[in-house]
Amino acid sequence: MNVRSLPIVLLGAMILSAPVAFANKKAVKKETERIRTDITYLASDELAGRRTGTDGERKAAEYIEQRYKDLGISPWKGKYRWPFNFVYGKEIDKTTSIVFNKTTLVLNDDAYPLPFSAPANVHTEIIKDVMEQGNFWLLPLYADTDQATNPHFEADKYMFEQASDAAKKGASGVIFYENVENKNELKYNKMSDYETIGIPVVFIRNKVFTKYFTAPGAEKSLKLDLSVNIKKTDRTGNNLAAFIDNKAKYTVVLGAHYDHLGYGEDGNSLYANAEREHKIHHGADDNASGTAALLEEARWVKENADQLNHYNYLFVHFSGEELGLFGSKAFVKEQALDSNKISYMINMDMVGRLNDSTHSLTLGGVGTSPTWAEAVKMAGDDFKLVLDSAGVGPSDHASFYSAGIPVLFFFTGTHHDYHKPSDIATSINYPGEVKVLDYVDRIVLKMDEENSRPHYLVTKNATVGNAKFKVTLGIMPDYSFQEGGVRVDGVSDNRAAAKAGILTGDIIIQLGDIKISGIHTYMDALGKFKYGDKTVVKVQRAGKELSMPIEFVAPAK
Repeated sequence: MNVRSLPIVLLGAMILSAPVAFANKKAVKKETERIRTDITYLASDELAGRRTGTDGERKAAEYIEQRYKDLGISPWKGKYRWPFNFVYGKEIDKTTSIVFNKTTLVLNDDAYPLPFSAPANVHTEIIKDVMEQGNFWLLPLYADTDQATNPHFEADKYMFEQASDAAKKGASGVIFYENVENKNELKYNKMSDYETIGIPVVFIRNKVFTKYFTAPGAEKSLKLDLSVNIKKTDRTGNNLAAFIDNKAKYTVVLGAHYDHLGYGEDGNSLYANAEREHKIHHGADDNASGTAALLEEARWVKENADQLNHYNYLFVHFSGEELGLFGSKAFVKEQALDSNKISYMINMDMVGRLNDSTHSLTLGGVGTSPTWAEAVKMAGDDFKLVLDSAGVGPSDHASFYSAGIPVLFFFTGTHHDYHKPSDIATSINYPGEVKVLDYVDRIVLKMDEENSRPHYLVTKNATVGNAKFKVTLGIMPDYSFQEGGVRVDGVSDNRAAAKAGILTGDIIIQLGDIKISGIHTYMDALGKFKYGDKTVVKVQRAGKELSMPIEFVAPAK
């Protein structure tokens, strides 16, 4: 039974009963079509993946804002849009130049400064094999040819450590040279998180080193004119907030993020050819589905404002979630949200792919308040709930939990289209999303009827989040699977699992000598290996047990 099809006064008497049918198919059809319309637009090519700070994000924000205006729901504190700034990445400033013997090198093609380089304006002489205090040091990048072709060699890490050591020993700067020709060309890492060290550091490619130091006629020294400026990249995102003010003592926050990956430029795509093919990551499930759900939830609260009036209701659409919860963190901080005035927060992230066979729904944050035990019961027979007690997690509810607010997180699970261009609107289970919303409604109504404010509890972080492991298989686990082993919901191209022959739907039951009973033993097993190790993985496929050799392959850089 869908709560939107009933007068809300009748629903209160049956709030704990499991809905068994839709009482008003016409109302449900209209709701389904509204959700479809919202997701289809938000996941369209026109919005180009809604990457934070882009024109696509702006268009999505305009669309969401207009929807609230059409619904007659007021802006939060006088405005719908709440911009936030954050630092994300480091770029080479256009004033940077590297000049050898009066010849300007082409940045990136010939050479580039490292992202942890100190700013500098230097005019000096570089002498090969002379490493004295106060001089620039010329250091080889590779120990041998094997290291140059080793996919596990972390060049940035190595250069950071060597340059830091050189600075301690008195070097005034370091030039790393590619002493072995490497077809897998190194690139400037704009997302490097290494801190700036006290000296300038530059990398030159093999062709440059050969020309100036090893080719016939090359001199033992050269004149260097160097100007280095690395700038932190500032980006601006936009949260949106609408508010129903019932003059109540406490406020309920309902949220969802609306940003996605754009073309995968930030390195968070799971599509193997993202950088080369430059395809739009549509993000229909992640998280146009949650955005559309939140708009419908706002409509429902508005239409039943005469009954849902014991709380104020704040609806927040976050950006910057995909980059690290930047939007929700900024909103909580900049709005100075007081946990003494916020009753609870519900977050909907990826609620559009309910499996019609398993009806599995992950409900996170259930340990953040004892009140949520009753919320769990309200699922009835509609869902097979997978409960996660932790308040921290990979979505925006974590920002509110950290501020002392009880949270609930709704999530229908990962899938093979996650963080890929194939997460499109036609793959959404629209009736399934309506069912999820129906469950959210029952919780919201129950809480408002009782006018209760949940008691906040601190939860223990999930073991998965704290697990220390050096390798990955390159799979997307089905966190909702609880039948023994780890079911594979997606396989990343060109990673260990794919090369071994693991398929979506396989259930991993053993890794090496370690039997896999669930996600925690899987993570523990990964901690026993390092990149380059070889072992055997056992899976169940179509009722049969298969064994296959596997080698832990490092992700491509």
